[in-house]
Amino acid sequence: MTIDARTLLPIAERAVSIASEIIRTKAPGVITAKGDRDMATEVDYAVEQAVREFLSRESPEIGFLGEEEGVSHRGDGLMWALDPVDGTANFLHGIPLCGVSLGLIDKDTPTLGVIDLPFLNLRYLAAEGAGAVVNGSGVCVSDARELQTAIVAIGDYAVGENADERNRPRLALTKELAARVQRIRMFGSAAIDLAWVADGRIDAVIMLSNNPWDTAAGVVVAREAGAVVVDRDGSPHTMASSATIVAAPKLVGDIVELINEAHLPTANEYAVEKGDSYER
Repeated sequence: MTIDARTLLPIAERAVSIASEIIRTKAPGVITAKGDRDMATEVDYAVEQAVREFLSRESPEIGFLGEEEGVSHRGDGLMWALDPVDGTANFLHGIPLCGVSLGLIDKDTPTLGVIDLPFLNLRYLAAEGAGAVVNGSGVCVSDARELQTAIVAIGDYAVGENADERNRPRLALTKELAARVQRIRMFGSAAIDLAWVADGRIDAVIMLSNNPWDTAAGVVVAREAGAVVVDRDGSPHTMASSATIVAAPKLVGDIVELINEAHLPTANEYAVEKGDSYER
């Protein structure tokens, strides 16, 4: 199935508006433990159900993947990927760095993304070939040229099973970054990390993971704003990649080199870090 992703932006925006209204107006409610220090709130489930139902009516031919309940049905090569509350821990603690992230994946490549940060009043939109905007205005990555003047975000440290082992490469990477970049930031939301590279608020993000609901929307927004998106070894990024590295163009080479200097595991050893696939 082939479709111009731009034609689906209005549907995606309406779906995200439904989600954002729930996030803004409902308390977290009952907390469901998903594992050690990993949880979902009542709002996570409410948002996913509402968006799933809306999209099944408006685009029944397209599959749907949600973080909390997995795949409800499969489309003909197209799949919506939703993180209903990206930054659940922040949301639960009243930290405004959270939002909803909805992407469209065509086979292994994201082609559309909408990210709404309801407590910051920011909405990012992008579709392949159409550029990226925030609140109606175009966005562009920074012109950062050197790591020592760059602000680089990193993904959260691992929790749950084998967290100590999984955090070794993250800690090694943090050590290398601390010695080289201007500042390190950890916002606790993949959607914010990716959108803020697109917006030039930060210069790069390194996430040693690649769950489709976390990254699909933000990858499109970042690419359409001029960022370079690669896997941990510098190869082109897809939804099958083991990591998500997004940066201003002039920083990508230095960041990939820095990752190599951190002596992270090989791609095969590292595959566990990809997390759930959308075969779930």
